[in-house]
Amino acid sequence: MSEQQTLQGQCLCGAVSLEATVQNQSVGACHCSICRKWGGGPLMALECGDDVKFGGEAHIGVFNSSEWAERGFCRDCGTHLFYRLKGGGFHAIPAGLFANEQWQFDHQVFIDEKPAYYDFANTTKNMTGAEVFAQFGASQE
Repeated sequence: MSEQQTLQGQCLCGAVSLEATVQNQSVGACHCSICRKWGGGPLMALECGDDVKFGGEAHIGVFNSSEWAERGFCRDCGTHLFYRLKGGGFHAIPAGLFANEQWQFDHQVFIDEKPAYYDFANTTKNMTGAEVFAQFGASQE
C-alpha cells in the first residue's frame, strides 16, 4: 500500500458511504474520556485530512463534542463515521469502516486518560493529552 491511498467504506446499514484519502498506514488509538464514552473503548482510527467525501449525507448526524471538534454517526444504524476538527484539516476515520488489514497500530493519544482495565501489547508512540494539544497548537481550556 502506498503512503496515501483513497479508500471506500460504509456504515453498517449502508445508508452512508464514504471515500477518504488516508495519510499513511498508521492506525492510532485515542483513549480520551469522550472517545471511550462514545464507543465503549478507545477509538481506533486512521488519520485523514479534509479529503473525505460522504454519500447519504441526510443520514449523518453530527455531535459537537468540544469547542474544537465534532463527531459524526449514521442516524439509522449508529455507526461512528468520523471525528473531525471544526477548523478543518483533520478527520479521524474509524479503521473498521474500511476493509484492510495491512495497517500498523503505531500510536496512542491521551495515554494519560487510558483506564487500567485494558492494555495493548503493541509497542507504540504514546502521547498525553497535553502533548496532543501542544502538537496542534491548541489550549486544553
